[in-house]
Order: sequence, then C-alpha cells, then structure tokens
Amino acid sequence: MYDLIIVGSGPAGLAAAIYATRAKLNFVVLEQNFMSGGQVVDTYEVDNYPGLPGISGMDLAMKMREHAENLGAEFRIAEVTSLDLAGDVKKVVAEGETYETKTVILAMGAKHSHLGVPGEEHLAGRGVSYCATCDGAFYKGAEVAVVGGGDVAVEDAIFLSRIASKVYVIHRRDELRAARVLQDQLLSLPNVEMLWSHTVTSIEGEGNVGALKLENKKDGSHKTVHVRGVFIAVGIRPTSNLVAGQLAMDEGGYVLAGEDCETSIPGVFAAGDLRKKQLRQIITACGDGANAVTSVQRYLTEH
Repeated sequence: MYDLIIVGSGPAGLAAAIYATRAKLNFVVLEQNFMSGGQVVDTYEVDNYPGLPGISGMDLAMKMREHAENLGAEFRIAEVTSLDLAGDVKKVVAEGETYETKTVILAMGAKHSHLGVPGEEHLAGRGVSYCATCDGAFYKGAEVAVVGGGDVAVEDAIFLSRIASKVYVIHRRDELRAARVLQDQLLSLPNVEMLWSHTVTSIEGEGNVGALKLENKKDGSHKTVHVRGVFIAVGIRPTSNLVAGQLAMDEGGYVLAGEDCETSIPGVFAAGDLRKKQLRQIITACGDGANAVTSVQRYLTEH
C-alpha cells in the first residue's frame, strides 16, 4: 500500500516526485517512456525557465529527473492501463500489476493534435513534425509549411522564416487567432506566404515529405504545394482517456481541478497539462506538482 502513486513523469510528475521525497511519503512514479520529461524532451531550447536560459529541453528534463533520483525517488517504466479511483483505496493497473495507494497524482500531460490525413502517420519524423524548435534546423534553405492559426503556429512560422527559404502558413479560416503582435510580425516577413481558408487533404512523399495537397474551403478548388517539411500546430489534447467517466472534465477533456489540484474525487489530484488552467508551461506544471503534493499531505493527515 503506497501513500501516493504519481502517474507520469513530465515536469509536473518530476516536481511532485521531488516534493514527495522531501515529505517522506511512500510513493512510486509510473512512467510510460524510458525518458522522463514528457513534451519537454522534444523542445530544442527552453528560454523562459528561470535561472536556466537557453537550456535544451532534454537537459532540463535530465536535471529534473536526476534531482528526484538523488533524493531517493522511485521510478518504474510501466504503462498504466486502467485506474480505479473510487473509494479510500485507489487501484492502478500497469503492465498487468495492480498497485494500491491512498492517493494518486495524475500527471499524464497532453499530446499534440494530429490532422488525421493520409500520409501524416506514415511520414511522421520524415518531414512531418509537431515541434518547429526541435526540427526546424533540418530545413535550412528549404521550403516548408506550418498548419494552424494560433499563437504556437505563428511563433513556429516566425522561427522557421529565419531558417527556411520560404514558409507557407496554411489556415482553415481567413484570419488568424494568434495575438495581434505575433500576427503583425508574421505578416511583415517577406518569405512567408499565407494560404487562407485552406486545409490539408493529404501529405505526399515516398521516403520523405515532398508535397501537400490542399483544398480551398471557400470555392472547393484544390492545389499542391511542394515542401520538404510540414509543421503541424493545431493544438494539444489532454491524455485523460484513462479517467474519462470517473472525474469531472471540461468539454475538451481537461480535468477540472483548482490551484490545489484537487479533482472531483477525494484523494485524486491532477497536475500539469492535464489540468484545466490558463497557462500550460513548464513552470506552471512544476508549480502544480508542488501544490499537488501539499494537497496529498493534507489529505493523508485528515484521513
């Protein structure tokens, strides 16, 4: 019987592990992947984490993991397949083994949304990317495309304009959703071409991306743009499928929990990108991890 099980080892889970070891809790971190860090691992450079400007996402994740391990945190690579969160004893099933615990911190994070078009999965990592800062350097002097119209898409396009010879921005609407200051910067760039009211119908290529098939949503016409890479920035989706039907969520699948990370079930806490909140960044995920453990301590004391 554990005091706590932390599901996930992104920044929220790693911060929770650090705070849980310092609180002398009997706990384990269950992580799906060999490398801790979640989405941070795929970030080429992190420039807004206080005290560590310009650190790579991989290095930051390793430092967080080492910090937790040096304090004595226990990690197990075991994909969680089901959660039974009702009652005083929570049950977590991973790799066929059932773990029992008094409390659970859910820190499964979120994943990039996909377009769901032909060629996307087949060419993933071979011209299809979801992280411009991770992969942009591979396309120096090439023509690339960015799909999306929010802040991330526009930031990606601005970043890529410094590397690529040309950047197509493909957006299904006739106006961007990004912040006005980002829009102004993007639209002033000479090597950026906006393809308004277009959607991608397929991603073409043999071994690597070679072209995109597009549809004009206003007149139904089709066109092809030849690019070596396509960066998809159409949002993220929370990894909340395991708790669907058990916890209160919003319409997007984000778990409803306040700054104390308490969910609709006593003894269950949500931290990081999984939680409904205003800002999803490394620093806010770490804050969630700390808050969640504080709430766990209070729960254990009261029960």
